[in-house]
Amino acid sequence: MKAAAFFKKNSFVLGLLLALIISDQLIAWWNPMVSSRRFYKNDFTKTLYHHNWSQSGPVFFGNSSVTGAYIEEKSTDRLVEMGLSYGKLTDLEQILKRDLYQVKDELVVGIDVHTMIDALETDPTYQWFKPWYQPYVYTYRDYFRDSGEEFVKNLAKGSLEYQPRWIDKELYPGRQDNAYLQSKWDDYNKRFGAMTLKDFSANLEALGYIIRYAGEHQLPLRVVWMPYNKAYPDPPYVAPLKQEVNRQLQAANVPVLDLMHTYDPQYFHDLVHLNREDGAPVFTKEVDAWLNSLKKPSKS
Repeated sequence: MKAAAFFKKNSFVLGLLLALIISDQLIAWWNPMVSSRRFYKNDFTKTLYHHNWSQSGPVFFGNSSVTGAYIEEKSTDRLVEMGLSYGKLTDLEQILKRDLYQVKDELVVGIDVHTMIDALETDPTYQWFKPWYQPYVYTYRDYFRDSGEEFVKNLAKGSLEYQPRWIDKELYPGRQDNAYLQSKWDDYNKRFGAMTLKDFSANLEALGYIIRYAGEHQLPLRVVWMPYNKAYPDPPYVAPLKQEVNRQLQAANVPVLDLMHTYDPQYFHDLVHLNREDGAPVFTKEVDAWLNSLKKPSKS
């Protein structure tokens, strides 16, 4: 009786709450952050979009250094370029755990000087960051507001047109000047220079998971140390981090290609991104040659 009285007394509020929940579920089913060009797209969604929404294939995973350096359409290996803005190994771990992408045939992981920083800010719209209990509209409220304001402005003009949101990933043409590069180095050093291995613990654990996943799924795993502009000093944490990462990779017999200090400054757009005109084509060819050499049977 008390329960019936409670529901009767609060029927309007409960009905409104139920309507909001159902509406949010319907919007989540529509999933406009993926399906509608009215809304911003993160780099994971852009990857799917540019591959006809396929969610399986061989992958070259990393952060924006991979996006800038690996030209998929010019590669003979034709890995799916899955460079994510501010991507980390913890992101790849979640993609694999949640089965958001089925990596087949080959997994190449690019690690640069920022890929394993636990505290590095990332794109909060990546699919694996949304808690199951958090309303869809609340999670992406900023993007609903942006598109909603555009809709209202255009509707006031008697139009339903909209500006499709940018669907391509950021590339890195040309070369920044020395003043810019020095300012970026100073900024990185101020933010990350004092870091030690404990600041990479989550990503080191993610590396262990990725190694185990590859072994359990008989998935060939390769790692590339991504290029860094050697005109500027390495971040102080790089040497101990590389030592620990390489220790794990060596123990698991994972092939490693170290290109961190291979390229001259003329091939870079900035400190961590190869430029599209000169650096990226050379990098793509070198990675292709290395991957192909691993597929050839060794001579006894």
